[in-house]
Amino acid sequence: MAVGSSNHNLMTDDKDLQSLDLQNFCQLQTELLTTQSPIFFARIVYHDLVTKDFQEVMSLNQRHLPVSQMVLTYLREETWLTNFPNALTLNELNLDFLISSKFYFCPLRYRNHKPEYIQIFAETSLSESLQEQVRKTALILTKYFDLFFESERQKAEILLLEQTIQRASHQLRNSLSLIDLYAQNLCFGLKDNSYQEEQARVIRDSVQELDTNLNELIYCGQSTKLRISLQDLKSIVTESLQGLKPLIDNKQLKICLPENSTTLVVDRLQMKQVFDNLLSNTVHFSPQFGTIVCSWQIFKNEVLIKISDQGIGLSQEDLQKMFTPFYSRRVGGTGLGLTIAKKIVLDHHGCLYADNLPTGGAQFSIVLPRSITT
Repeated sequence: MAVGSSNHNLMTDDKDLQSLDLQNFCQLQTELLTTQSPIFFARIVYHDLVTKDFQEVMSLNQRHLPVSQMVLTYLREETWLTNFPNALTLNELNLDFLISSKFYFCPLRYRNHKPEYIQIFAETSLSESLQEQVRKTALILTKYFDLFFESERQKAEILLLEQTIQRASHQLRNSLSLIDLYAQNLCFGLKDNSYQEEQARVIRDSVQELDTNLNELIYCGQSTKLRISLQDLKSIVTESLQGLKPLIDNKQLKICLPENSTTLVVDRLQMKQVFDNLLSNTVHFSPQFGTIVCSWQIFKNEVLIKISDQGIGLSQEDLQKMFTPFYSRRVGGTGLGLTIAKKIVLDHHGCLYADNLPTGGAQFSIVLPRSITT
């Protein structure tokens, strides 16, 4: 028999479904423990960072009589917790006055002076191998919690970036519509001046191109819109550098690229936007006659890409805020380029970060899986 309880009423919204996944995993661990004789009861208490509550799950071996409500109440009150042993250690406590069984307590970690833990009732003392199995279960739980909550943090970050992109695109579209209207009026009103009509037509065409790019920007705010295919990494980077060639030539920068390449399963247009933003920043902050180095290391399941310059490097504020929407050190910068770049990388199940090089200059690092499932 498996028994589960929670301080939170599970509904059907996204947050509750996420919590249910975590609860199901903990429930499975308690059920696995109670299949190991002489363990007949297992209980896990954990802090759910999604619901912000402490939750519990528990299982009882079907061959054993139910644990009384008085015992459960005592366990939940935690008056038995008179000291705080080290995390991931299995401790036997004396509850002979309450139940004639062996009682074990294994803390997973402590949050705000309150433990997350595994509790076990056993008919006899646990063997050394079974004690080790309980400790391994505790370790698995802590690792799973870390992965689960890191995943939830990334989902929240992606949602924030999606909302930012939607707001920014709405503001930009309003401005583009106004420019497009005036450009159309100029085209109609300058029929007698071919040169000025041509200039107005360039403005109109540029606005339409920006509007197309803006639609792509909106799509990049939705991970379900990824149009992935097998792409050559060096080809994407080279294309981005080609678009920056006038700026590179003006500063007489040296670009170092690896001779080798690799293939990645990515959305080419969006990934090019990532390199456009990163390389544009690198070129902007590079000194005259400086060197920009692009490199990548190919592993079995992922690729580590590094882009470095010889500029002044990143301040502490930059390191903390550079991926925050609307933060920029560039004159006239929108502060959205790096935010969008990070959003795209996250959608590709990768990560993007920046740091300073010991020799001076800044370095952007991207870790991308060699294949993804959307």
